[in-house]
Amino acid sequence: MIEKMSATLSTRLHDVMELKKKGKKIVGYIPNRYIPDELIYACDAIPLPLIHGGEFAPVIASTKCLLRFLDTFCRAQIGYRILKQEKLYQIIDMLIVPVTDNHVRAIADSWDFYTDIEVVRFGVPHAKTDHGLTYYLEGLRLVKENLEQLTGNEIRDQKLREEVELSNTMRKLLRKISLMRMSDYPPLSGKDFIELNHTCLFGDRRSMGEILKSVYKELKEKKVPILKGPRVLLIGSTMALGDYKIHDLIEETGASIVIEEFCEGIQNYWENVETNGDVVRALADCYFMRSVPGAFFRGSYKERFDFLLKLITDFKVNGVVWYSLMYRDAYDVEGYLFGRMMEKLKVPFLKVSSDYNDSEIGALRTRIETFIEVIERR
Repeated sequence: MIEKMSATLSTRLHDVMELKKKGKKIVGYIPNRYIPDELIYACDAIPLPLIHGGEFAPVIASTKCLLRFLDTFCRAQIGYRILKQEKLYQIIDMLIVPVTDNHVRAIADSWDFYTDIEVVRFGVPHAKTDHGLTYYLEGLRLVKENLEQLTGNEIRDQKLREEVELSNTMRKLLRKISLMRMSDYPPLSGKDFIELNHTCLFGDRRSMGEILKSVYKELKEKKVPILKGPRVLLIGSTMALGDYKIHDLIEETGASIVIEEFCEGIQNYWENVETNGDVVRALADCYFMRSVPGAFFRGSYKERFDFLLKLITDFKVNGVVWYSLMYRDAYDVEGYLFGRMMEKLKVPFLKVSSDYNDSEIGALRTRIETFIEVIERR
């Protein structure tokens, strides 16, 4: 399985570059649950999620453009462009940014001011109301219009419906694979699943659909020993491609990440889009109304915490690790509140922070090893 994922990622850049030479438009976007990539595919463009992270150099490079006291992941998204080392950040023709808070808005502002790339931004309302849905829906229609102008291709309902159905198939397979981790014999690790999820965001959709079917079949037939170490729920704001040190540190202890919840950086697979009626409205219903809200939503705690508590029960979680990135205040506050809830429920809870700096690893390792020892002694 790992070999299939690595092969897909290693060839994707070359494939995209060849498509660009043939005239295909490359559309970058910030994958934070609120931009349906089906719209990009439906106008015959190539979507590229800007989700690289885990490296400190881009964070430091971004200080030429951004305040130091902004979210680590968001700073990295301009830093990769400045350093010119990650080629995917150099080849996009348009950047779409669903603005959820000031941290994400800083990405749009920086690309708008410091590059010649067209930036399309639209606001994500912070309340699931009829007015909020209408506002979000208008944002999607704005994105649709800009994509049509960029490519010269009209997004027709039938083509969009086909792309939605393909995405639904991929979401369904990801969901099935993820739910395998409920078992006492989970056939893949938390890190493997996140790498698979990231590959789905980057890979060619049709080949990825076949790869997912193959991976699902392989995992169903895989014989694995019973899971002996603690079962961990990993939560945070963002899980970037390449930011896997938290997975490594947890799994080195013998514990297993059996489920995770991140609002940015991974593909949301819990809900499918309805394919009847107005397809754009159906996208808004799935991506905005039915998805688990981010911590920046007003009054989101009950819906988010109910979802997290269900994960703890369904996946038989023994402990929770809250992985925060520096300066993302909404998630810091929510982490504190969720920690208090875990304390009342007597579920072991650890909150750690990262700025993508390698110097953090020693302290993180000590805290995680101690936390797992606490769980094992219970």
